[in-house]
Amino acid sequence: MTETAVTAESATPSVPAFEAVNLTRSYRLDGVSVDALRGVTLTIDQGEFVAIVGPSGSGKSTLMHLLGCLDRPTSGSLRVGGVDVATLDDSGLAELRNRTIGFVFQSFHLLARTAAIDNVALPLVYRGVSRSRRRALARAALEAVGLGHRLDHRPSQMSGGEQQRVAIARALVGDPQVVLADEPTGNLDTRNGEEVMAILERLNSERGVAVVLVTHEAEVADRARRQIHVRDGLVEADVRADG
Repeated sequence: MTETAVTAESATPSVPAFEAVNLTRSYRLDGVSVDALRGVTLTIDQGEFVAIVGPSGSGKSTLMHLLGCLDRPTSGSLRVGGVDVATLDDSGLAELRNRTIGFVFQSFHLLARTAAIDNVALPLVYRGVSRSRRRALARAALEAVGLGHRLDHRPSQMSGGEQQRVAIARALVGDPQVVLADEPTGNLDTRNGEEVMAILERLNSERGVAVVLVTHEAEVADRARRQIHVRDGLVEADVRADG
């Protein structure tokens, strides 16, 4: 049986942000089965700051896509905010994703001909929020990342660091329980990368939003309070800063 609506349990702060048990994901490439994840079990709590670390091809991006409800596991179970994703049809999965998770990507994924304020407001369109309300929320989100003066600028009129801050504001505008960031500093110089990491840290500490970032950069991973190391589709190590 499927559901098209997300249950109220997804908003309960006491449940983990993510619970994965023996999660696998296989793909067919040229008629050959490729196991990207081979049995991952982990729990990420609300309010955590976690780095998923691993070399290219380790499965870390596949894991992020599953946690973000951008893909479905081949086997195993996954609960996002207390909701079992297996009980949701595609519409329910999209609703869970929209209401629970904010995304930040390495390549920003902004609409090139659209002003910053409307790029940020886009997730609220799918919730049916009125134009005036979503623009007010988008303005507040941009001000929170220091871009209140760039509301009407298009991506081509902004630096890479500013574009990534717009992407963070877009992730924040829906008041998510968790932000998933895929190589958020990968296309940025050192100074802009530092600014982006500082914003993510502030988001985590001041708003209590869980932050899960995927990275291959040790200095970025070291900013997290927990590192989950992935290799060959398995969790190789799970290390917390407090030991």
